[in-house]
Amino acid sequence: MTGREILHKMKAAAGFCPSTSDTGKGKSKLCRHVTHGFHLVKGKARHAMEDYVVAQFRKVKDTELGLFAIFDGHLGHDVPNYLQSNLFDNILKQQDFWTHTENAIKKAYEITDDKILEKVVDLGSGGSTAVTAILMNCEKLVIANVGDSRAVVSRNGVAKQLSVDHEPNKEREAIEKKGGFVSNLPGDVPRVDGQLAVARAFGDRSLKAHVSSEPHVVVEIIEPDTEFLILASDGLWKVMTNQEAVDSIRSVKDAQAAAKHLTEAALNRKSKDDISCVVVRFL
Repeated sequence: MTGREILHKMKAAAGFCPSTSDTGKGKSKLCRHVTHGFHLVKGKARHAMEDYVVAQFRKVKDTELGLFAIFDGHLGHDVPNYLQSNLFDNILKQQDFWTHTENAIKKAYEITDDKILEKVVDLGSGGSTAVTAILMNCEKLVIANVGDSRAVVSRNGVAKQLSVDHEPNKEREAIEKKGGFVSNLPGDVPRVDGQLAVARAFGDRSLKAHVSSEPHVVVEIIEPDTEFLILASDGLWKVMTNQEAVDSIRSVKDAQAAAKHLTEAALNRKSKDDISCVVVRFL
């Protein structure tokens, strides 16, 4: 086995996975019934896989944290790769993480984006969307996102979207106030300055004056009727509604099998994008 293969296996075991096709699972040590699974499939575009995943449980002080994320890159994979390795660490370094978690996450997103822009020579001028979930002692979820990777929770079979799709048309006023514009060309999606199909993202140095990295943050308490959480890149959501995703895996008890089922369903619906999915089951 080569050194590269060993490193890949170590990263997969730790819940860090980019590749043409990756899959894995894990479970909480605090709450044995809480499990997670992930699955990634490369799209048909002629570039390297640009989706990256984090899925792991980590003991910090006296708290068990479930750390889950989807990073969907554009114009290269270096920025999502950097996020995979650094974003959660930057969040946990914030002094007010335990007292003002939402503020700490927003601050860490800003700090991380600044570091990405400083490293443009190494990371390139591309960018990445992100959706992150922090599960605290199996009791509370803190969801944050920039872009169109999405978080959806199932409560008694009903889909509830926790993230916000940051579409250029929705934020046209803010973009125009900063001196940018939103294009709406026939046959194409709305784009910031005619280029980027999301209004918020990490990186994107050439568009940063008009593209925000401020995340939408929301807290969700885990109730007895909370069944599972889905995190996925837009390769899934382009071809499947929130409720369709929930309905398709509600009877799949294994979280890894559920994540794989969703990616395969997206492929069957002719999604051409990279598809990455994390499922966290609470029941």
